[in-house]
Amino acid sequence: PPSHDVLVEILNRTTQKDTPEAGKAMDGAKINEWRSFVREVIVAPKVMDYAVSLIRATQPGSDVAPDKVNEYVRFGSSPRGAQALLLAGKVAALRAGRYNVSFEDFRQAAHPALRHRVLLNFEADADNISSDAVIDAILETLETPSQ
Repeated sequence: PPSHDVLVEILNRTTQKDTPEAGKAMDGAKINEWRSFVREVIVAPKVMDYAVSLIRATQPGSDVAPDKVNEYVRFGSSPRGAQALLLAGKVAALRAGRYNVSFEDFRQAAHPALRHRVLLNFEADADNISSDAVIDAILETLETPSQ
């Protein structure tokens, strides 16, 4: 929790008459330039296969779905989730100073990219199982291919 002084500062900044103005961080052309740059990051075939396996593991009944998915997931991730995972992995690689995606980049991106794309069933709600717990089970059971 924030300290007393930090909380006072938050309240002063957010409840006073003067409101801060947000400035433009970058323009549309720069955003498109960065989007294009992210899409140039390389994904090796084995790493791509791992990302596809992560997505397929969210789908009940698939040959790579762990028991927790088959028990608690109503609908797994779609191709849009795969796109989100892939792009998030590329951004993670760039943030780490690399121009190629690693297995670990996809593992780090799995929760934010997929938690809202894994729709749980009634049993999950009754057993207090979260989508994060399901993704954890996938990450624990899905083997990372040897490099």
